[in-house]
Amino acid sequence: MDMSPSALHTFGEQVLRSQPFSVFIGAELAQLSPGTAVLALQLAPLHHQQYGQAHGGVIAYLVDNAMAFAAGSLTGTPVVTVEFKVQYLTPAVGTELFATAEVESAGKRLLACRCRVESDDATGARTVVALGLGTIAVVGNGEVVLP
Repeated sequence: MDMSPSALHTFGEQVLRSQPFSVFIGAELAQLSPGTAVLALQLAPLHHQQYGQAHGGVIAYLVDNAMAFAAGSLTGTPVVTVEFKVQYLTPAVGTELFATAEVESAGKRLLACRCRVESDDATGARTVVALGLGTIAVVGNGEVVLP
């Protein structure tokens, strides 16, 4: 994708704001560069499960969307997640979550990505709470294009 860094970030923010669920959950695009994306989320009670930790579905959302943004930043085309896996390492407690995704391999139609989710406590210390792997597909003419 041939855009200036600021134009790419502005475009990414527009895409994020066009996703009703992302707006509802309060996700923010902290960083976007070719092949890399960072989503941030200020944790609130609505993000917690019954034990006061971030809900696994919130973490899975961050993994899924961060990887899609990283892939889309390379392709310059619409993309969708084909599959992904989340490995939960430790309870996500703190004030904010950060999902950092990177494209590991980019083919014409499929991109392999990885993601690291960290929680940030009140002192600013970060803890890795989850890892993700996934496959993102390029969308062509409104349909997913698979090999």
